[in-house]
Amino acid sequence: MPTVNLTVNGKAVSANVEARTLLVNLLREQLGLTGTHVGCDTSQCGACVVHVDGKSVKACTLLAVQANGSKVTTIEGLASGDKLHPMQEAFREHHGLQCGFCTPGMVMSAVCLAQNHPNLTEKDVREGLEGNLCRCTGYHNIVQAVLAGAQAMRR
Repeated sequence: MPTVNLTVNGKAVSANVEARTLLVNLLREQLGLTGTHVGCDTSQCGACVVHVDGKSVKACTLLAVQANGSKVTTIEGLASGDKLHPMQEAFREHHGLQCGFCTPGMVMSAVCLAQNHPNLTEKDVREGLEGNLCRCTGYHNIVQAVLAGAQAMRR
């Protein structure tokens, strides 16, 4: 079995995996980072979004061996101790969640979106989150949360 070496949420990790192991399965099953969700098994929903070397990636589309040597950030790695990341705080403040299943992927996508668009608009958010599905909301609060989170990240 191949060995995968990653930096996950700032910590060096090493794991033996089958060559066919998806990054999402490595994170959840071997590393115990269950905030990254498996929603659809077809890369449509975005519940599994993590950051790989600073880019939003659907972890169900990437083999763990493909991420070898990468820096991976999961939803568990955004907060600093008890202090939430500004995007997490904005989702909480603007009630950008209901059941919470899609929230980790939404937040992870939103962080990259905000980092890559300094003057984020509502249209940018709606287009940027097209790969993240929520079955509970009408997206209005999610969009407001992302815009507020982006503004807070700029401070």
